[in-house]
Amino acid sequence: YKYLFPQPKSKISASRKLSLKILLLTRACEDLEREKQERDEEKVRYLGEKLPPLQLSGMPLAELQTLCKQLHAKIDIVDEERYDCESKVNKHNKDIHELKLKVQDLGGKFKKPALRKVRVSADEMMRALLGSKHKGSMDLRANLKSVKKEDVKQDKVLTSEVGDWRKNVEAMSGMEGRKKMFDAAGGAQ
Repeated sequence: YKYLFPQPKSKISASRKLSLKILLLTRACEDLEREKQERDEEKVRYLGEKLPPLQLSGMPLAELQTLCKQLHAKIDIVDEERYDCESKVNKHNKDIHELKLKVQDLGGKFKKPALRKVRVSADEMMRALLGSKHKGSMDLRANLKSVKKEDVKQDKVLTSEVGDWRKNVEAMSGMEGRKKMFDAAGGAQ
């Protein structure tokens, strides 16, 4: 394919491409470092607002105990929030993973081509399937089983003789009964 449509030669030399890649990587590293410093500064500022420095010297014991209880209550609230956030993140990660798997499954499937209607006779189909082994024409009607009217009448007579099976249980028991059944079915021809 690429021999039929060759790509045009790049107007930028290889050394220029390399220098541009290096500049982009250094710029990306600087941006990452700056974002990390901003996050650290934001964390320090947030903690300074939420947690003012404690003045514990000279406090009576009762006030210290109430302060500890208040701090424990705040810790419990923050711990619950942290747990909720972690469970949300885990749920979202699981959803993302499942969606990625679905996308991979959908990407690997191929569309079936639309089939065309083709008229093929039985002889042509057999020739296509069997190749040169198929000889002669195939007449489907000739292979059908023919039913004679005499056979149908004889079957009706046999079924009417048998009747209710409970009546004939004692008569058909033993070897004599089996012989009668064999004779009735036309076994002795």
